[in-house]
Amino acid sequence: MNYLTLTLDQPRASRHPMQNFVADADAVEREELLAWNLLHGEDVEYALFYVEGDLDPYRDAISGVESVASFTLTPIDDRSFYAYVRQVSRDSDRNFRAAFADRHLLVVPPIEYTGEGDMRFTVVGGSDDLQALLDDFPEAITATVEEIGEYDRRHGTVAGSLTDRQFEAASVAAQLGYYEVPKDAGLSRVADRLDCAESTASTLLRTAEAKVMGRVVGA
Repeated sequence: MNYLTLTLDQPRASRHPMQNFVADADAVEREELLAWNLLHGEDVEYALFYVEGDLDPYRDAISGVESVASFTLTPIDDRSFYAYVRQVSRDSDRNFRAAFADRHLLVVPPIEYTGEGDMRFTVVGGSDDLQALLDDFPEAITATVEEIGEYDRRHGTVAGSLTDRQFEAASVAAQLGYYEVPKDAGLSRVADRLDCAESTASTLLRTAEAKVMGRVVGA
């Protein structure tokens, strides 16, 4: 089973109005779709979003979206909140989802909506279905492949950019207690377990840490 991590640039007219709001407004720094549910036989869907930004402008914007039947905003702290949304499915959303369902593919949450109006997510499935998806995107949609490979839930979408050796080094370091505070093991023990020089172990760990933390903070 393989995976793709994609960034999609869609025409503005086909985006959800809140996707355009995230792109246009300074009030929201980050939005992620964490979970969703479609009721069988009904043209209604439920979605849970995590949002970093100002709650009041977001409330004002979503209140004016015609397809949104109801919503609840729950503050986490002064700069983040959850948005639980019930909305009527739009034609563009149904068509988009059908492209994945017809090819036996699954989207792994979260789906990240960027300040540029793009959406970034990971898709899991067979290599033939993944390739067919890329080949058949409408010309109006630009799909950029960020990552590709054999799906492994241990890597997830955060550590998916690590090489096997980098992931091994980070795993060994964690097992030995290198990341504990205070440390239970130093760099020399990590290098011994990896059967490499300390300088090599240091480079592997620093590179892995930079990649993972860059993904965590959205760098």
